[in-house]
Amino acid sequence: MIKFSDFTKALSKVFFPRSFTCDICGIETFDTNLCPDCLKTVTFNHGTTCPVCGRKTFSSEICLECKASLPRFKKAVSALVYEGGATVLIAKFKNGCGYLNEYFADLIAAKSEGISDADCIVYIPMTKKALRRRGYNQAELLAKSISKRLNIPVLKDGLVKTAETEDQKTLSRKERATNLADCFKVNRRAEIKDKTVLLIDDVLTTGATADSACKKLLQAGAKRIYFATAASVEYKLINKKESK
Repeated sequence: MIKFSDFTKALSKVFFPRSFTCDICGIETFDTNLCPDCLKTVTFNHGTTCPVCGRKTFSSEICLECKASLPRFKKAVSALVYEGGATVLIAKFKNGCGYLNEYFADLIAAKSEGISDADCIVYIPMTKKALRRRGYNQAELLAKSISKRLNIPVLKDGLVKTAETEDQKTLSRKERATNLADCFKVNRRAEIKDKTVLLIDDVLTTGATADSACKKLLQAGAKRIYFATAASVEYKLINKKESK
């Protein structure tokens, strides 16, 4: 027997589909993800970016951050600059609005030149406890949507997270690296060995999460790693935070 609540939800999807409302403020739109006002608050990561980490920069050269400590991934891309409206979208993506994976996947696929030759996709995992608490892994949802667009298979549970860690947002760069040390484990080594891996996460900030995951993938025999995220912090913002 169909529950009345399920019936009303189904009707809502028919008459008020998500594509007809703004994903930031919720007002009615015309088959677009963002209303004109909210669109102004979102910075798309176009134009000048670091050719390695993919963050928005002032120059097309490798950023000083990558020069000082070259990432373990070969190349990274991100769809949005993590500020303004993008922070709202990412927060919603993590907290109940998993459907945003389709929007982000479209944007990432449009920037996939240079990473689309990957053999497989792996996503940043969550512990079972964290997964139960949230209900889904946003990185996994994003990976599956990107897989459909780029025709690259996802290795489900290719990486697993073996320990709970503190919230990265509250930690310094050094503390983030320590917090994540040895918390990831490669679960499908035979399918990763000698392969080019596309690693997926929601946000790139200091790069500590990506570095820890890439380290394990490379130790398992991965040939090279690309990294893609829905958003990344602008390079100059990293410098400002680190100088405080």
